[in-house]
Amino acid sequence: MFPTSLAPIRLILVEPAGPLNIGSVARVMKNMGLMHLVLVDPHCDHLGAEARQMAVHAGDVLEAARVVTTLPEALQGCRKAIATTGRPRTLADRLETPRTALPWLLENNLEPDSAALIFGPEDRGLNNRELNQAHRFVYIPANPVYPSLNLAQAVGICCYELYQVGGNWGSEIGDQTLGVGGDRGDRGAANQLSSPLPSSSSTPLPLHLSTPPAPLDQVEAFYQHLESLLLEIGYLYPHTANSRMQKFRRLFNRAMPGEEEIALLRGVLSQVSWAVNRGRSRP
Repeated sequence: MFPTSLAPIRLILVEPAGPLNIGSVARVMKNMGLMHLVLVDPHCDHLGAEARQMAVHAGDVLEAARVVTTLPEALQGCRKAIATTGRPRTLADRLETPRTALPWLLENNLEPDSAALIFGPEDRGLNNRELNQAHRFVYIPANPVYPSLNLAQAVGICCYELYQVGGNWGSEIGDQTLGVGGDRGDRGAANQLSSPLPSSSSTPLPLHLSTPPAPLDQVEAFYQHLESLLLEIGYLYPHTANSRMQKFRRLFNRAMPGEEEIALLRGVLSQVSWAVNRGRSRP
């Protein structure tokens, strides 16, 4: 039986390489009351003997897992997304611990399977393009002498924190410093979720929204529309578009616009495009 309060959570593994890891992830998900697993372009058989061996009694989680080819496809229908990263220098001003950030996924009474927690490949973690799909970023501060744990252990720590919030578990747990990292048997471990605590403090986003954020596929369509228009009017150039659009993505992701606001913004873009083309058509 799964706690209904955890039903919104969708756990996404991007390009997982190890069946043992996937099986272990399924097991800890079931341990902590999570059921929605999505695999993006897995590089192994998630239903094979090795995965089932590690899943033990969580074979139903493996069998129910969805397999997709891209991260945007995995995020379809999601209104919120948190990405995990082990690169504190890149995103130091926005990094949060699981205990700080993950409760936000369960706020606003979201519909089932609509709040994503994203983990990257064992050997590299999430790249910038993948990180840009998320609203918030999580890392786990750890002992700098050896901060790395494998993918399944990283998932386990995050699942545990979610269960403390939404799993009908009444006890309060004091703050602890936990460490996580990557794996393919420790290969590339430093690229995964764990890292030493960055020197700069994090700046959490507002937690309470009057309306739920727009589905991420609608937000992505807005970004594509915005980029197309900015290229058309000459504000963006093809060779710098990615870096500029990354800044726009982070700006709007912090604002977390709702569906009506996305429609409003796209209406503005359409009107600007119409005016530009109208001006060009005049003699």
